[in-house]
Amino acid sequence: MRTVWRSHLAMRPSLLLPLLLGTVLRGSLAMPREERQRLRNQVVEMFDHAYQNYMDHAYPADELMPLTCRGRVRGLEPSRGDIDDALGKFSLTLIDTLDTLALLNKTAEFEAAVRRVLSDVRLDNDIVVSVFETNIRVLGGLLGGHSMALLLKEGGQHMLWYKDELLHMAKDLGLRLLPAFNTSSGLPYPRVNLRYGVRGPETRTGTETDTCTACAGTIILEFAALSRFTGNPVFENHARRALDFIWEKRQRNSNLVGTTINIHSGEWVRRDSGVGAGIDSYYEYLLKAYVLLGDDLFLQRFNTHYASIMKYISQPPLLLDVHIHKPLLPARTWMDSLLAFFPGLQVLKGDIRPAIETHEMLYQVTKKHNFLPEAFTTDFRVHWAQHPLRPEFAESTYFLYKATRDPYYLEVGRTVLENLNRFARVPCGFAAMKDVRTGSHEDRMDSFFLAEMFKYLFLLFADPEDLPFDVEGYIFTTEAHLLPLSLSTAFRSQTFSAANTTSGEELDDSNFDWSCPNTRLLFPDPAFPRSLREPIRTAVDRSCPRPVSHSEPGLGRPPLRARDFMANNPEHLELLRRMGVSLIHLKDGRVQLVQHATQAVSAVAAEDGLRFMQEMMELSSQQQKEQLPPRAVQIVSQPFLGRVVLTAGPAQFGMDLSKSSTGVRGFVVVAEPYSGCTELANAALLQGRIALLQRGQCMFAEKARHIQKAGALGGIVIDDNEGSSSDTAPLFQMAGDGRNTDDVTLPLLFLFHKEGNILLEALREYKEVEVLLSDKARDRGGDMLDEEEEDCSPEEERGSSAPSAQPGLMGTEEHHPVGQDEPGQQDVGSRDEPAADGDSSQSMDALLADWKEDLEAFQQMEKDEL
Repeated sequence: MRTVWRSHLAMRPSLLLPLLLGTVLRGSLAMPREERQRLRNQVVEMFDHAYQNYMDHAYPADELMPLTCRGRVRGLEPSRGDIDDALGKFSLTLIDTLDTLALLNKTAEFEAAVRRVLSDVRLDNDIVVSVFETNIRVLGGLLGGHSMALLLKEGGQHMLWYKDELLHMAKDLGLRLLPAFNTSSGLPYPRVNLRYGVRGPETRTGTETDTCTACAGTIILEFAALSRFTGNPVFENHARRALDFIWEKRQRNSNLVGTTINIHSGEWVRRDSGVGAGIDSYYEYLLKAYVLLGDDLFLQRFNTHYASIMKYISQPPLLLDVHIHKPLLPARTWMDSLLAFFPGLQVLKGDIRPAIETHEMLYQVTKKHNFLPEAFTTDFRVHWAQHPLRPEFAESTYFLYKATRDPYYLEVGRTVLENLNRFARVPCGFAAMKDVRTGSHEDRMDSFFLAEMFKYLFLLFADPEDLPFDVEGYIFTTEAHLLPLSLSTAFRSQTFSAANTTSGEELDDSNFDWSCPNTRLLFPDPAFPRSLREPIRTAVDRSCPRPVSHSEPGLGRPPLRARDFMANNPEHLELLRRMGVSLIHLKDGRVQLVQHATQAVSAVAAEDGLRFMQEMMELSSQQQKEQLPPRAVQIVSQPFLGRVVLTAGPAQFGMDLSKSSTGVRGFVVVAEPYSGCTELANAALLQGRIALLQRGQCMFAEKARHIQKAGALGGIVIDDNEGSSSDTAPLFQMAGDGRNTDDVTLPLLFLFHKEGNILLEALREYKEVEVLLSDKARDRGGDMLDEEEEDCSPEEERGSSAPSAQPGLMGTEEHHPVGQDEPGQQDVGSRDEPAADGDSSQSMDALLADWKEDLEAFQQMEKDEL
């Protein structure tokens, strides 16, 4: 965005750094132009696949459901809670995609899309929507589309009929959002009814008291642009008032803001502060408002916040939340994926070094898990396993390449592109990842995937001549909509000037003093960026197990890992003995592990034993806290070729798929009877195949025995509760029947009704459907790989299950929850509980308290801006 800085930042040397790095950071081999063109064309092909499937299968619905090839219409699908507040029955994905069509040179499609929006979309729907999401996606989409329409019209060949119709729609929508700002503080209510505004419970609005900081502070770009385009200052004034109030309520000692604020009193409801979910785009809009509007007040505020972020939150390469009143105390030990935008913002700020470091950390986590998990720990393990195809990492990759011209970032972009095609692409579009550990899918393709991901990837690989216009004359909103910088000089009335000084503060010149040294001195060696990246790569990779030398005394082989341990395996028991670990069988059937280091055969073996005990305790507490990870049912036959992966619940008996490198693969056959509760009438058909069974009428273990007797390779139980889905209900693990289940040797998995129907529909349409049952989906597309690439993920993330010394002791209930369960449903006594010289494990109350805290944080994150 060189024009950005030339136009507005000529007096700010600190913000000129990205412009000067293009010739000095060339530590990697340049990517050939032909390869960049191939990748650019691949981006366009992928966009076409997603967009055309939305138009063919979903329009005029708000979003595409890519697994079931239909539109998501609010009220017709099971509620996903606050996530659905983005849907307003206004063809969200089409509006969000308008300026992407223009940027990708799809002029005819853009013109057709504009005509569809004008003829089909209604904004006066009696529906409650998120003010934040509607502003950045719909209002921003209409304004971005209007900007592109004006540009094309000025070219004299396209859109000659256009007479600001999208702008008129944008103004109509802006007026529908304005009632949300009718509060004493000026902070908007988080939700508004498009037809009735905010009128209390009768319109299901006006009862909220809290909103996230980003929700209230991510308004100024769209509202100011609307004011500048229309000449009506009311929108910009309301957005400025909200920002003024947040600034006034910052914690004055730390200069940080909390995550959630009371819209009436201004009290901080959640006092943790970071740069991720709940706050992220507040910081983004302060800096970009300065760029777009030229108001020094926004830059001063941003610089004040930024100094505190770098002092308290930034621990390169990590960005960790802190308490606003005690900023030296960390508020949590994990990071969420929304902070991936921050390196890109640091580029705009001109602070390149920490941008490189944080981006590299994010890249290594991406390579470890194929995608950024929704949240991950400081030691780079999965905390929340979802990935809804977020574009923030691609955004930062583009801006770092723009600033440095380091071809390394082209390779990063290639990785993003390949992972999307390998793991997220399905026949009807691209599906969000339900669990990055298993590779299972969610029936979800958010509008931001088309609005942002393909913009940034196209810009990353495109040459200037590939672009239909100069993007440096525009600023990107948080939804990547394009607003022209010419708005900075449009309609600058006294009304706006007065709004700038409502807080009565004077500008502090010290906020503008910071400047960078000469970039050639800062980066004298072209390999310098590599020197920043290498330690981070090593830090992320160090969790990979390293083989133990055969010359080491003790085991003479790689040490036994907790995830592999089986109490009935004589070889494992011998390995434990050599490590000084004793196994004690308790009267209730559980086993206890105790280590005495002095009884180990060597000091090295004693160290291995200590590590084994630590792993076992972590594994046990992790499973008590989170239960077993889900498993994957992957459809591998034509035309799916592994591209559809369904989230499945595991069984506490039978074959443990986490210990199988290949999984179980076979064609599916519906059992007769479907319940599987009696001897099967179609046993001959089931031999060597995978049985489909309906839940109910008998215990899961009984079903497993019947299909095993028929010679089946495995079984899939499908929920009989119509409408159930892993999108809206926690998975559970299927328990045994109270008897010893050692006789069950095949794998049994559970699918909710919605996911099961996807499989049944495929069977009805294609007759022969082959699936792979595994702990983690294998490669997609083309030839399915029989062998998995080496996985360096920590053990807890590979779908490991509890050490099973006594499989028959799993209780008599038919199922146990996996993941987000009610605490009372957990079966504590059924798990092996190792202890090292006494009980060192956490109490169940403490585990449940941690679990509930994490669950509440995740639910709050979804409520804020997921």
